[in-house]
Amino acid sequence: MGKSTLFNRLVGKRIAIVEDTPGITRDRLYANAEWIGREFLLIDTGGLVLDSKDSITAQVRLQSEIAMEEADVIVLLVDAKDGLTPADVEVADLLRRTRKPVLVAVNKVDNAKLERDAVEFYSLGLGEIIPISSLQGHGVAELLDKIVENFPEPSDREAYPEDAIRIAIVGRPNVGKSSMLNAIVKEERSIVSNIPGTTRDAIDTYFVYDGQSIVLVDTAGIRRAGKVQHSVEYYSVLRAVRAIERADVVLLVIDGSDGITDGDKRVGGYSHDAGRALVIVVNKWDLAAQAGTSMREMARKIRDETSFISYAPIAFTSALKGAGIRECVESAILAAQNHSHRLPTGEINRLIQDAVDAHPLSQKGKQFKVYYATMPTVKPPTVVLFVNDPALLHFSYQRYLENQVRKYYPYEGTPIRIYAKKAESKDRRRIGL
Repeated sequence: MGKSTLFNRLVGKRIAIVEDTPGITRDRLYANAEWIGREFLLIDTGGLVLDSKDSITAQVRLQSEIAMEEADVIVLLVDAKDGLTPADVEVADLLRRTRKPVLVAVNKVDNAKLERDAVEFYSLGLGEIIPISSLQGHGVAELLDKIVENFPEPSDREAYPEDAIRIAIVGRPNVGKSSMLNAIVKEERSIVSNIPGTTRDAIDTYFVYDGQSIVLVDTAGIRRAGKVQHSVEYYSVLRAVRAIERADVVLLVIDGSDGITDGDKRVGGYSHDAGRALVIVVNKWDLAAQAGTSMREMARKIRDETSFISYAPIAFTSALKGAGIRECVESAILAAQNHSHRLPTGEINRLIQDAVDAHPLSQKGKQFKVYYATMPTVKPPTVVLFVNDPALLHFSYQRYLENQVRKYYPYEGTPIRIYAKKAESKDRRRIGL
């Protein structure tokens, strides 16, 4: 019915996309997006699969329960050309039980006749319908307006100091996330308050550590995980995604007995793509150590399998025994500081120019020239190069330049972004060319 087309239209044409990360689960897309000043996480939950012999399969029910439980606004996409189907009615029956706003987007409304026919979807009893054409873009802006209108009011960010570091504890089920949170809170007894989070029903924990304000971002919000087969993994990933979006630093907790798994790497990859600072926490280390595994061996295995997040420090903990908790928190604070550290323009220019002079880049006889470099933003630190031809900047050379920056400024715990832009004449004049 054009759901993927609509998703691409929303994230690629109508709103500013930060990151688009396919593959966190097999059939879902996540995108950080913004419309008229409101940022939100857009989730394409994949197709609802109907069983011809059954009214609604477990997959349909799972997807609908996820929407009802976790979303702030639900968009039910129906097809004007197919007309009202039994499947539409059954999904609407499920969505009608939620108190969340439900918008009915009638897709493929490409002419006046289909727009008139679309009124039949009012019979779903879900309120106003919004005719759209995801392929042509008609009505998409109106749909986005309605989505944003139905968002809950933003939480009061003055509830804690502006310089507070937001730390999310994420990981697979049963790796000790709750024990980790409890251990951190128990370790630092100067608890100030519990405060509302931006996720519905979430409560974040605020405390002060050696003068530094910290907010432990709550990953709650899913109350019924496991009701449907295969739902636990999806719920845990969705919770991790939402927590990462609200954090400055991610504590990726893994089970020391299992080592790094594909699920851990997926969550680490999402943290990296979202530009968050990251600490890998090997929990239950007391049990792994008893089995004869050394820290050096475990660290080597993790590094070998997660080269894309090689900047992330590794902390070894036993949350139940309270071991390594202080070091873990201090690693997170250092990562947050590096995450927000901006290099002066003169310094980043010198570093980049020295790196290019030491190892020039040329392709097909054309030399890559950097006229000017700056770090306009942080969280994560982002370097913009004004160059003669951005197409010459290969990803391997980006990695080389990043390594040169880290050689002098380790930036432990944070990704670094490097982008190239076509230099205008004014940029060339900055270095006298």
